[in-house]
Amino acid sequence: MTTLIASSRDYGALVKEDRVHSDIYTDAQIFDDEMERIFHRTWLFALHESEIPRHGDFKLLQLGRFPVIATRDADGDIQLLINRCRHRGAQVCEAMRGHAKRFQCWYHGWTYDSKGDLVGVTGAEAYDENFDPKDHGLTLVPRVDSYRGFVFASFNPEVTDLSAYLGATLKYIDIMVDASPIGELEVKPGVVTRTRYRGNWKQVGMDGYHPHYVHMSVFKIFSQRESTTGSAVGALHLEDPFDDRSSSRTRGFPHGHSCLDFREQRRPHADEYIEELERSEDGQRYVADMIDAHGEEHARELIAWHGDPHLGLFPNVQLIHDHVRVVIPRSPGETEVLMYPVFLKGVGDTINEKRLRAHEAFYGPAAAGSPDDAEIFERTQRGLIADQSPWVLLARGRHRERRDEDGSLVACISDEVTQRVQMQEWKRLMSDR
Repeated sequence: MTTLIASSRDYGALVKEDRVHSDIYTDAQIFDDEMERIFHRTWLFALHESEIPRHGDFKLLQLGRFPVIATRDADGDIQLLINRCRHRGAQVCEAMRGHAKRFQCWYHGWTYDSKGDLVGVTGAEAYDENFDPKDHGLTLVPRVDSYRGFVFASFNPEVTDLSAYLGATLKYIDIMVDASPIGELEVKPGVVTRTRYRGNWKQVGMDGYHPHYVHMSVFKIFSQRESTTGSAVGALHLEDPFDDRSSSRTRGFPHGHSCLDFREQRRPHADEYIEELERSEDGQRYVADMIDAHGEEHARELIAWHGDPHLGLFPNVQLIHDHVRVVIPRSPGETEVLMYPVFLKGVGDTINEKRLRAHEAFYGPAAAGSPDDAEIFERTQRGLIADQSPWVLLARGRHRERRDEDGSLVACISDEVTQRVQMQEWKRLMSDR
C-alpha cells in the first residue's frame, strides 16, 4: 500500500455539512495530497474493455500521477502496466493507442510482452547469475476489476471490493448497458473529445442547478426540436427535466457517487419515444429486440431512459447521456476531460448515428453545450482565488433531502445533494491516516 505523506492540514476542518473551504480548489499542497490519498488509494475508472478488443491492442492511460499501459494479452485478459522500464525508468510506450505485442524501451532496449513480462535484455551476459528476468517485468497495477465492460483499477491492494464500492450505483450502470438489446456497448478506439479547462477537477460534478442559467441559450434551441430518439438531450421539448416541479431527482450514494435521476420524469414519455423510433426500419427492429430481451414493461422504461444514467462515480468518471466522461486532474488549476461516445451493439446503424449526432451537438468540439461548462469552471476558478470570504456554500435543499430505500440521499433536481456527498467522501479519504 502507498504510504500516506504526512500533512499539517486538518482536512476535516475544510469540509462542513453545508460548505467547503475554497483552499481545496486552489492549494498546491492539497492537490498533491489528493493524488496520494484519493487517486492512489481508491478505485479509478480505467477504460471500457471494447477499446482494446484484440491481443496486442493497447491504450495509454493517466491514473493519478502514474502513466499506465492498458493491454490485451495473449490469454485475452486486460493488463494494466505501469509505463516505466524496470531498468532505468524510461517510459516504454509513447503512442497513445495502437497494436503491439511487445514494448521495447528506447533507452537500452529492454523488451516486455503484453503481460508485462521481461522477454528481452540487451547484453544479458553482463548480468550475473542473480539476475532473474522474472523479477523485472513491468509493474502491474495491484487491483483491476470490471463491471459489464467498465474496467476499474486501484493502486491500493487493500481497497474494498469493486462491487461494494459501486454499491447501489450498479443498477444505474445497467441502464446504459441494457440500452443495447444484447447488453453490450462499444467505445471505439480513438473516438474522443479532449478538452482542458483552467479550473479544479472537483468542479466537474453532477449539478442540476446550473442548466437553466449556464445552458439557457442551448435549451431554448433544443426545446424547439422534435427529435427524441437521438439522445435524452433531444427530448427537452416534451418536458423540462431541470424544473423542481418535475419528478427528476438528485441522488447521493456512499463513496461519493451521485446522479441526476431522470427515470421518473422520462418514464411517462415512452410512447412518444417508441412512436418516433418506429418510423424507421432500424427503429422498429430496435423496439422489437428490446422487448424480446427485456420484456415489454422494462423495455419501455429503458427506451424512455435513453441509456442515460447521468451517473458520477467518484472520483474520475461520469456516465452521461451518450458518453463516458473521464476527469484527469493536472494541477490545482488545470483539468483535462475526455469524452468517449458510447455506441450500442446489436442495433441498426441509424440508431448509433443519431446518438453520435446528438452527442456532437451538445458535447463535441464545436458543440453548443459543453463549452459553456468549461467557461463557467474557469470563471469559478478565477473567483475562488479571491479568498477573503473563503467558504463555498453547498446548502441548497439540505432541509428537504431524505434517505431512500436503496440508501441514497435524494432531493429535488436542483439541490446540492450531489456536491455534499462528493465532498464528504473527499473529507473521509483526505482525513484517513
